[in-house]
This record gives sequence, structure tokens and C-alpha cells, in this order.
Amino acid sequence: MGRSKNYGPRQLALVLLLAGSLGAALNVNRVAAQDSAPAETPAAAEAQPDPSGIATGDKSAAVDAGGNSFVVAEPTDKSAPDYAEKKKAFDEYEAAVAKEPLAAKLADSVGHVRLATNFSWTLLTGYLVLFMQAGFALLTCGLVRKKNAGHLMMLNFAAYVFAFLAYYAVGYAFQWGGVAINAAPTNIGGTPTLNKFMVGDGQWGFVGGKGFFLQGPAYDASSNVLMLFEVVFMETAGYIIVGAICERITFGAFLLCELFMGAILYPIFGCWAWGGGWLSQLGSTMGWGHGYVDFAGSTVVHAIGGWAAMALAIILGPRLGKYGPDGKPRAFPAHNLVFVVTGTFILLFGWMGFNPGSTLGATDLRIAGIAVNTNLAACSGSAVALLLWYWMFGKPDVTMACNGMLAGLVAITAPCAFVDPKASIAIGAIAGAVVCFGVLFNERVLKVDDPCGAISVHGFCGTLGGICVGIFADGTYGAGWNGVGATEYLGKTGQGVTGLLYGDFAQFKCQLIGAAINAVWAFGVTFIVFKLVNSVRSMRVSKESELEGLDMPEFGGLAYPEDALAPNTAGA
Repeated sequence: MGRSKNYGPRQLALVLLLAGSLGAALNVNRVAAQDSAPAETPAAAEAQPDPSGIATGDKSAAVDAGGNSFVVAEPTDKSAPDYAEKKKAFDEYEAAVAKEPLAAKLADSVGHVRLATNFSWTLLTGYLVLFMQAGFALLTCGLVRKKNAGHLMMLNFAAYVFAFLAYYAVGYAFQWGGVAINAAPTNIGGTPTLNKFMVGDGQWGFVGGKGFFLQGPAYDASSNVLMLFEVVFMETAGYIIVGAICERITFGAFLLCELFMGAILYPIFGCWAWGGGWLSQLGSTMGWGHGYVDFAGSTVVHAIGGWAAMALAIILGPRLGKYGPDGKPRAFPAHNLVFVVTGTFILLFGWMGFNPGSTLGATDLRIAGIAVNTNLAACSGSAVALLLWYWMFGKPDVTMACNGMLAGLVAITAPCAFVDPKASIAIGAIAGAVVCFGVLFNERVLKVDDPCGAISVHGFCGTLGGICVGIFADGTYGAGWNGVGATEYLGKTGQGVTGLLYGDFAQFKCQLIGAAINAVWAFGVTFIVFKLVNSVRSMRVSKESELEGLDMPEFGGLAYPEDALAPNTAGA
């Protein structure tokens, strides 16, 4: 929580009565802006889940616009030089509360309503992110050949179903089971019952250890809000791999990939960066800025999906006919550009939940700037990709314009809360160039067949986004992030996340290291696991099925059945 102020008894009574007008933005995200708490404190150990939500949110959740609580904490360190002063303030506060029970009840109600507001915001933005599934489905389906359209739709649909079940069973616990130790998401009431790491301890946690199957400590109102919002982020990583491995993977192998994504690959890195794990604490343990920072998932979501997609694409190999006898790539044109453009705009719309929603609260008024930054980067990325492709090949390409927009969105996702509009334009522009050269590099140099450009959009530009935090963050937001900057950092009180251009080399170093670890984790673990799987049983469809198109061999039905009708019945 924020720093407490010393109020007199009369002031406290008035403050409690007026608290409803002051319950504004506490600048915290999923990794809350608070000092790191010790592992397994007595209060955390005794906390009980609140599945009904009745007890969630009281006067301690009512804060002023600076994030300062109206509740005066009881001092515990009797040897502290200011112990007597703090004890007096606490006693006065307790007396004021006892004297004005109605004011205290009102303050409890204000705290509850504040969390309810943030619950509503977080759930609604989660629904927007869920709708991105439709965008991914249309985008990837439109980019592939017509004979595989049904196959693409089935992959996107099944990704949601099976990755969700894996995340429910173990993924959520692995990612968030220890979050209360270092990074309780206080905008939605915190999750005090999720307070154990299965691997590691304190500021060196590696894997969460509570909340399996959403039972026990995870059967809680705040925890359920967090679960809904975070599972759709995991699903995004699961959709990304579809674009790079489509048109040649068996359905069974794909389901195994999604189970792996939802249960292991995404949650473990998510724990390191967002769940209070060791990467997020490098500011406290190593003095590296605010620790590893990724506001909404350039690396945690997109790069995880992108680098995993690259590993799988290498294992599967290119599609039949992609490379001619001379080794040069052949173009497989998109079969439905209407789907591609429509899917891209649906994704842009969903990103308005992805990035602003990552405050986990409408009471964090930074949401307005985040939304503007997100759109600016999207348009900048699209403009650069379109014009660059036009310059290189003589004609603009709508699919690259769409991929440029997505590249800008991916790259701004990590720094969107920490940068200003001009930096957002720059980040989007860089991403628009990166995605163009990335597609050409993969196709022509590495010979990695990526039908939808997913590796370039999400892998390359996701890593770029993580690094951009360490370059462009201007220090105006994020004070107290991962326990750093609430009191003093870089010689200032309340200093937010700060990048290289604004004087913090340590943050830049931390972002470089964290983004590199992300790429090694996602690519390395996926390659090892599925190389072994492929050696046991081939993950690739038969040559005959691939040539025919996968709709009928894999699913027994065509996306466009009229194409199979005989000429004399085509008009029937």
C-alpha cells in the first residue's frame, strides 16, 4: 500500500466521511507499486479466501490520488526513532474510528466500491482481450490458402479450449501462486492467500505453489478477477503459434502444443516477470532499476508465443513447395484479404483491453495515456511497413500494412504506460521496419516458413518492446514498481520507471537481460520438448494430406464445400 499520513482525530473523522470523493488512482499494475513484503508474513498465512466478495474491500482500500491510505498502520518496531510519534498517530486514529463508527462504515463502503469499480473495468477489458480470438482466427485464416481455411479455424478454436483447461489446472498456480509475497495486485484487492512459491523463496521465487484447479486459496473474488484477465493473455500466446505452424501440423500435435503453452511455458515466465518472481525483483536484489518491467506483455505474452512458434516451425520444416529447386522462396498468396483486414481491426479493438486493462483498475487514470500511446504506435507501425514495402517492391501490400499495425501494437505493449506520445510514434515506426526485414530474413536467410509472419510480429517485435522500456521510459509513471522508487530513486522521491534516454542505464541493462532470457526460455524449452515429441511420433501431416489440403483429411469437412461440387451441380 502507499505511504500513510499522520491525521489528528478530528481530521480523521472528516477524512473518513469524505473518503468517497478521494478514492482515486493507486498507481499499481499486476506488479503492484508497493515495497516488497517479506515472504509468508503471519498476516498472509492467516488470510482466508473470500469467494463471495463480501469481505473484499474496506477502508484500507480507500486511498487518495497519490495512493496514500487513510488507514494509519500500527507501528511494530519499538526501536525506531519515530516509534513514539507513529504510535501516537495510530492511537489517535483508532480513537477517531471508535468515536465515529458511521464514518468508519462509510469508509469501508468507499473501499468496497473502489474495488468493485476496478473489478468491473478489469473484467470488461478481459472480455475485449477474449474477443481478440476472433481477430486472430480471421487474420490467420485469410492469410493461408483456401484449402486449409477450415483447418485454421479449428486450430484457433481448439487453442482457446485446451490451453484454458491447462491454465485452470496448473498454469494459474504456477504463475500467480506466490504473487502476494512481492507483487499483490492491490487495485483488485490483492490476493493474500496466494503466498507460496513452489520453487524458490522470497525475492528469488521461480514457480508459484498455490491455487491449483482454482481451489482453496484461489477460490476468492479477487483471485477470480485476476484469473479471467490473465487467462485471456495466456490464450493470446497460444493463438500466436497458430500462424507459424499452420498448413502442416497434425491436430493431435497442435493440442499438445497448447497444453504445454497453458500449463508450463507461459505461466513460468509469467511468474518470473509478473507473479512476484525473481526477474521482477532484480531492482531490489541487484540494484537494476525497477527490476524487469513489462507492462502488458510484449515479452511475457507476445515474445513467448513468437519464439515458441519459431522453434515449432523449425521442427516442422517448410510447407511443400515453399522453396523451389533453386532454394528460392515461393509466395503463397493470402486467400481472403477481407478476412485479413477485418481480423486486424478486431485485434486493434481488443488491444484497447489488452493495454489499458493492464492497470487492473479504472481508478488508475493513466489508462487514457495508455490508450492513446497504443493507437499511435499501431498507426506508426502500419504506415512505416506499408511505405517501406512500397519502396522496396514497387507496390503497397495490405498484408504487410496489417502486420505493421500488429508489430506496432506488440512493441508498444510493454512500454505503453511509461512513455509519452512521441516515443510511442518512434517505437511503432521501429517495429514497422523490424517486421518487414524480419519476414524477409526468416524466409530468405533462415529458411523458416512462417505463413502469417507471426515470428516477426510477435517474436522480434515483442523482444523489441521489452527493450524499449529500458530506452524510452520517462520516469513519470510507476513509482514503487516492484518495490523501487516509492521513497527515493535516482535522487528523487516518487520516481517512476526510467529508461536510458532519461538517465537510468541500470533499467536498460535489466530490460536487455530480461528480454534475452525470455527468448532463450521460450525458444529453447519449446525446441527441446517438441524435438523429443517429434522423434517419437511425427508432428507433421502426411504428404498426401498436405497436398490435398487439411480440411478434409484432418476434420472431414471443407470450409468451402461448394468448391468440391461437380460443374453441373455447382449452381444448385
